[in-house]
Formats: sequence, structure tokens, C-alpha cells
Amino acid sequence: MTGVESLVCRECGRHYTMTFRYVCEECFGPLDVAYEISAVSRDAISAREHTYWRYSELLPVTNRSNIVSIGAGMTPLLRAERLGERLGLRNLYIKNDSVNPTYSFKDRPAGVAVSKARELGLKAVGCASTGNLASATAAHAARGGLPCHIFAPSDIEMAKIVQALSYGANYVAVDGTYDDANTIAAQIGDSRRIGIVNINLRSYYVEGSKTLAFEVAEQLGWQAPDHLVIPVGSGAMLNAICKGFEELERASLIDDHAVIHPHAAQPQGCSPVVDAYRGDGRVVPVARPDTIAKSLAIGDPGDGRYVLKRLEQYGGHAQMCTNSEILDAIQLLARTEGIFTEPAGGVAVAVLKKMAEDGTIPRDETVVCYITGNGLKAIDSIMSVLTKPETMRPNVAEIAAVIK
Repeated sequence: MTGVESLVCRECGRHYTMTFRYVCEECFGPLDVAYEISAVSRDAISAREHTYWRYSELLPVTNRSNIVSIGAGMTPLLRAERLGERLGLRNLYIKNDSVNPTYSFKDRPAGVAVSKARELGLKAVGCASTGNLASATAAHAARGGLPCHIFAPSDIEMAKIVQALSYGANYVAVDGTYDDANTIAAQIGDSRRIGIVNINLRSYYVEGSKTLAFEVAEQLGWQAPDHLVIPVGSGAMLNAICKGFEELERASLIDDHAVIHPHAAQPQGCSPVVDAYRGDGRVVPVARPDTIAKSLAIGDPGDGRYVLKRLEQYGGHAQMCTNSEILDAIQLLARTEGIFTEPAGGVAVAVLKKMAEDGTIPRDETVVCYITGNGLKAIDSIMSVLTKPETMRPNVAEIAAVIK
């Protein structure tokens, strides 16, 4: 692999140099990073550091001295035998990104974007966030010595607010939706030349998420799974994972004829991609998202229509689930595999369950379900359905009487 080549418009194909830009001057389409790829040894990759930076030839930072790393990536890919038995799936795996340093997959795109901000000479970074990205961006900014500005809805989970504040970020709680916060962040970022990781650095930011494809393939012995169940908010993660598997093929790291089927999982109350998939293909924004899966409460998904293109390209499907199904799925995953996820992960498991039951996912094919965030970040929702422990006197006989 010889590394980064250029930025390429996703719509018209025009090429640009790797500078601080994110939309095409001709058609205003989004810009993707393109790489000049040649074969690389699997052994060379496996001998490297156990972070996602082991795939540095396929990441957009050209000088490694600019890398800002807090040790994220190479998270477990667990064979989920007990959950698989419950769902009737013989080859089910959980990609558990809830154990990253800030406890969500957002450490991947945030780390790449903050690193690129340093390489571009930007003096400050920030993000619009539903919570997890706030923490990840603030942590990497602290590590890289950059000021950080967070723009987020005021009603997100308190644990996520506290986490971002702990890293020293300037936190702006917007009395509105994520889309309101996103609009404000975009305008301030452009006017102040602040690197808003998921807006004006988005071309580089999304590259971090595709390492979820790289790691899964490597952990499966350089094989691509048959099915991927991916929670969808903005849609950037699903699109990036598909791009990642395509680049692995071009680099001769997996079979050229590998076929993946990505499936989009969204919560009822904020499911514009699923609605479009079931309808006429038009992604209609949700003005007021209403779901316990707050990290997926993005009413106007920036990559929504590209998710639909990926589903068509690879024969994938889209499905939604209710709040009740999300809470049941959180408990199901915890009680079968010992993994405690936030509601976004519950969305993935709930949709996985539905697709297993209706035959969308055949029982003998290999399935990877992506768990993107830790349950400790959103305990209020799950506490509403858990049995509250009873306080008892320190009396052996009384306590023994209730032990079954």
C-alpha cells in the first residue's frame, strides 16, 4: 500500500488535493478519501500495534507524527454462542466497541479527524454530537493539546455530558435537536476555522469508522462475514464499513469475491432510513426524534441516501424496533454474553433478533452485530425495567430465606 492519493467527489468524481475541504466545488457532493492501493502482507499488519492505526496505509494521516492516539481499536470480536442459540444463529459474532477508551466506537472517527486537524495546522477542534462523539472528540483533543468545542442537545444522557466536561471541553448545550446543534456547529466552525470533526473534517472523520471492517476481517482470519447488523444514526458508519471491505479486497487482504450483506438498524421514533427503504426511497427528515436511543436520534441523516445505495448494492435490508424491544435486547445481550450496551447497541440486537426470526438472516451464515456504546453511559433508560434491589438487615437467616 502506498497510501493517500486524493479527495474524490462521491457524486461527480472530481479529484481534489488533501486539504481542509469537505464538499465538491462543482456539485456540492461529499468528498471521500481515495488511496493508491497495492498488496500488503497480512503478517506485516498483525505484527503492529494493537490499535486501529495498524492500518495506517488506509487512513488519511500522511505523517505519523501527527497521530493522536488514546489506544482505541482492536476491540473484541466475540463468538456469541449463547445469544446465537437463543436466536437460532450458528455463527454469530459480537463486535464489542463499548470497551474503547471513551466507551464507544466514536473513538475511531474522532481520533482520525483530530489527527488530521493537527496535520492541517488547525488550532481548535469540535463536533456536533448526540453524546458519544462529544466524549471521544474531547478526549482526543485533550491528548493532542487542542481546544475543543462541543455542540449538543441539552437532553442527552448526563453521563455523556460529564465525560466530555471532564476532558476540559467547552460544552454548549443547545435547547433543541441534534440537527439544530449541527447547524450551529457548522456555521461557527466555518467562520472561526475550527475543525468540526463530523462536518468540515467529515471526509477524514468517516475513515476511522471503516476500521470496524478491517478488524472484523482480520479477526475472522481475513474473511468477510455474510451479514453485518449496524445501528444507523447519520449513516456514516454503515457506508464507511462497506468502503472498508471494498478497500480490503483491492489490497488483496480478503477474497475478491467476498459478498457482504449490510443491514441498517434504527429505532422507531427516528427511522428516516428505514422509512425510505420501505417507501419510495426518499429520506424525509424527522423533525422531533422520539426514542430512548438518543445516540441515534439524528432526524436528518447526512449519509442516509448513501446507506440506501449500499443496501441496494449489497442486498441488505433495513429494520426498526420499538423502545420496549430495545430494552429487552439490552437485557438479552447482557444475560447471554455479559455485554452491557447502551440503547444504540440494543437497537442492533433487537433488529438482529427480528431478522433471524423472519429468515432475513439464515441460521448457518456468518453474522457480525456491531455494539457501539457502553450501557453505563445511559443507565436511566434500562433502570426503568430492572427490578430494584431490596435493602435487607444484615441477618444471615433472613437473607438466606430469599436465596433460591
